[in-house]
Amino acid sequence: MVIYFAVIFGIFYLIIIRPQKKQEKAHRDMLANLQPGDQVVTIGGIKGKIIKIKDDYIRLRVSSNVDIDLVRNSISRVEKKAETVRENKTEEQVETEE
Repeated sequence: MVIYFAVIFGIFYLIIIRPQKKQEKAHRDMLANLQPGDQVVTIGGIKGKIIKIKDDYIRLRVSSNVDIDLVRNSISRVEKKAETVRENKTEEQVETEE
């Protein structure tokens, strides 16, 4: 009888608990690696570009002259990392920025 419970718990762990913990860890890592210039989507579906990060708060530019402050945990996913956005620019544009 105890063996059946152990087997059922083992299957439950492998199918449900373990993948959920991996997903939570990946989300925590993603939040820890956010940086200005990243294009992100919030939990509410708002898309924008990170302008500033301070502690647990993020300033997100959603349109020209429209910035909103969010809690870091409200970021759902990163669409483009800052390096990816910079690589797509021509050398001339990068030189004028610097």
